[in-house]
Amino acid sequence: MKKLLEFIGVILLIQGVGGLVYALFGWVKWGLIQKLGIFEGYELFASIVVIVLAVAVFAVAERAKS
Repeated sequence: MKKLLEFIGVILLIQGVGGLVYALFGWVKWGLIQKLGIFEGYELFASIVVIVLAVAVFAVAERAKS
């Protein structure tokens, strides 16, 4: 369970950082946040929320038994 949570946390962190980089600098548009139309105009906020969610998943994974 711990490995699965860590994997999900890494995926969320990558998506959040990718979205944050795109929202701030306009570089490569590859993340899931940019692909979904529901976040249009709120990409920066959504990316920050995904990063915070990744940190929360990492905290849960740290408490989980392996």
